[in-house]
Amino acid sequence: TFEGSDDGFERVASFGDLAKRKKICVKVQDRNVALFFVKGSVYALDLFCYHTGGPLVNGDIEDIDGRMCVICPWHRHQITLAEGESLYVSIDPQNPRRRERKSKGVKQRTHEVQVTGDDIYIRLSTNEQGQIESDNYFTERYKTFRDNYAVPDYSTNSLSVPLHSRRTGNELKKYYN
Repeated sequence: TFEGSDDGFERVASFGDLAKRKKICVKVQDRNVALFFVKGSVYALDLFCYHTGGPLVNGDIEDIDGRMCVICPWHRHQITLAEGESLYVSIDPQNPRRRERKSKGVKQRTHEVQVTGDDIYIRLSTNEQGQIESDNYFTERYKTFRDNYAVPDYSTNSLSVPLHSRRTGNELKKYYN
């Protein structure tokens, strides 16, 4: 069973399952959440990319300037796992060869994670930051989109999504324990 607690944390998955599969999606209350296990840490973000709703659980994981990011599989948006920031590369019009990585700010909602023994608990983040773009996919307007999306089957409250990438296995191993 996946019970809730008085402090707002809800058990969503087994750590052993996530450690083996690296990426899964779960449902916490009415929110679809992607869980990632990367370099010994567990991260939780809204499942649907802020940009156009791509399933982040299907995205590649990359180290971008020392920050672990998920790359949206639909339009390649780079989102930091820890903060939910969207990153981009700016080009200096005076010197097009000079490129600098910058932040668009927090666009993807992240959620608090606790690991206790073999149990992973999530507490949905509050709206203290105000509305974040990924929140749009959890409004009534996108209910049909969420309800008809093919990935989640919540009869078991979690779903494994196979890791895929254009990168070779050896390149990916450095990101996963």
